[in-house]
This record gives sequence, C-alpha cells and structure tokens, in this order.
Amino acid sequence: MISKYAIFCLVIELGSFTKAAQQLNYSQSAISQTIKNLEKEIGTCLLTRGHEGIHLTKDGQALYPYFQQIVQSEKQLTKKIEELQGLNKAEIRIGIFTSASRNFILPFIKDFKAKHPTVNFVLKQGDYTSIHQWLDTGQVDLGFTHIDYVGKLQSQVLYQDCLYAVLPSKHPLAKQDEVSLDDLAKTELILLDEGENSLTRAAFETANITPTFAYEIYDDYTILEMIRQDLGVSLLYENFLDGLTLQDLTIRHIAEKPFRTIVLAWKNWQTLPLAAQEFAKTISSKIKD
Repeated sequence: MISKYAIFCLVIELGSFTKAAQQLNYSQSAISQTIKNLEKEIGTCLLTRGHEGIHLTKDGQALYPYFQQIVQSEKQLTKKIEELQGLNKAEIRIGIFTSASRNFILPFIKDFKAKHPTVNFVLKQGDYTSIHQWLDTGQVDLGFTHIDYVGKLQSQVLYQDCLYAVLPSKHPLAKQDEVSLDDLAKTELILLDEGENSLTRAAFETANITPTFAYEIYDDYTILEMIRQDLGVSLLYENFLDGLTLQDLTIRHIAEKPFRTIVLAWKNWQTLPLAAQEFAKTISSKIKD
C-alpha cells in the first residue's frame, strides 16, 4: 500500500491530482482526501491549486524534501523486506561443535543452498558454554547444544549421540568386545574438552569413579592423532567417528552407554531472522520425517 507521503510527492512530481490518480489507479477524490488528511495532520496548508497548476506553499516547500526522504526510505525498506522474504543475500550464523559440523549439518546446508543460493552460512565452533553465550548475546542465530544445558533458550531435539571408547589397536582393552568406565579410568585418558558441561566427566561422576585425565584437548582430530601415537585413550562421540578412516585405532562400546541429546537452540523465535527460521524449519521437518 502506497503511503500518504508517496502520494503527495507523486502529485508534486506530476503536477496534477488527475495524473497521480490515473497512475495509481485511484479516484481523484481519494487523492484529494489523502492530501487534505496530511495537511490536517501536520496543521498547515502544503499546496495550492489554480489555473496555472499546483504549487507548494512556503510550508510545503520546507517539508517537501523531508517527504522525499521518507519515500526513499520506504522504498529501501520495501526492497529489504522483499529480499528477506526471498532469503536474498541473507546470512545465517550458527554456533556448533565439531561432530555436528562434520556429520550432521552439511547435508542440510547443501539442500538449503540449492534452493536459496545467495544465502550465506557462518559456522562458529565452540563448546556448550560459549554457544549458549553466543545465542544469548546475539552473536549467532542458531546453536547446537546439549539438552541439559538449554536453560531459558528455545529448542528442538535433533538426535542422541553416544560416547565410544577409542583406543590404539594394540592396547590391551582393544581385545575386549566392550569396555567399562572403570576399565577406562585405569588408563591414560585424553579428555575431550566440552567446556563446563563435559559429558565424559558427568559419566564418571554418575558411576562414582574418579579418573585422572592426562590431557584435556578441544580438537577431536588432535585427540585421534594422540591416540595413534599411543599417548592414551579417549571417549569420543559416535556422530564424530562415523565415516572416519580409523587406521591403527579400535572403537569399543562402553558398558554404561553414556550419551547426550543434541538440540538446535535459539533465543527467541519471534525475533529470529527469517532465513534462520526457514533453515530451522527445514531441519525440523526432515528430523520428523
């Protein structure tokens, strides 16, 4: 719907109520009434009509440049809304950890980009604590996190991710079909750094076992190489390990079956950018399928 300011400016540009009405497919009386209402709202006469056409009054001349600025801003706003509705050149910022970025989100990004090729994705890697902070402060739109640490964030459950023991192939525990947390606590352990909310630490605490961690490393791939170098064993997530070439390494189930429930979280759906909403809906619909 065209604004009163745009109608006023068009009348001045065309120099005629009749021409403005024809261009807008309005009645001449509707155009006249719009101008009268604008003058009433402002409290002054903006233009005069005579035999020589339409002329701006002194007040009209003073206000006309401002009306033009408003009209220009309205055009820019309309263009931006159209871009957002078409997801044109939108940016989706996501807080994520390694296993989700490697084995979960990539197919969704690929499909979404096929439909909306100008959308740009920014993946920011971190742990549960930092991702929660990024969501809370608006540094990311969406975030992958553990269901137990969602807090006041809104979220959608995605999948469960089990911890597995990863050992050098020549390690004594590699001969067993399954290992326990007690078995692992007696080895040199490399802890995957998940921030303040470590599932590995929680699993040992639940089992009333106090392990000694020889190393605490943030990067999963570094941990794999350390295990290959016989520097210890570790507990890593199924979603990270799936599809990897694990030469010289052995994967074993853990008897206690520790797992995490991964969710996609956001701060407020109502204020979430349209592109992020559409991407979250895409993930949610395919998860339900």
